[in-house]
Amino acid sequence: MKQVTINGNVHDIDVPDDMPLLWVLRDVLGMTGTKYGCGIAQCGACTVHLDGVAVRSCQTTMDSVYGQPVTTIEGVGDTPVGAKVQAAWLEKEVVQCGYCQSGQIMSAAALLNENSNPTDTDIDDAMAGNICRCGTYVRIREAIHSIAV
Repeated sequence: MKQVTINGNVHDIDVPDDMPLLWVLRDVLGMTGTKYGCGIAQCGACTVHLDGVAVRSCQTTMDSVYGQPVTTIEGVGDTPVGAKVQAAWLEKEVVQCGYCQSGQIMSAAALLNENSNPTDTDIDDAMAGNICRCGTYVRIREAIHSIAV
């Protein structure tokens, strides 16, 4: 058994070191807010924070996770920036189908934790790895700008 801290809670898990974090979250711990999209770290649906950095959980293996805190969509709202991002998403009516939005929110929160007043280029660069089939990119940018300081 090894321990992993997710959203401030310590979990004892017994999984192979090469198991992707996404499958531990979804299949072992039952945390289904983080989505499976492409499986090759290209769409961003599986984005979580590993020690504050946005990572693709489908390609992040457990051996690189141990000893670092993980934040998922289930816990990001408990952080000051995460709560603001979630509120802005609602205010700007970003969501259409919603499938990609947990990854979008996680990437936006990571951006705003690093840069509290991003330009359009900063936003485009930070969000470029997150695909939205519904095309809500304009509203995503508006939501991020609405909480920038």
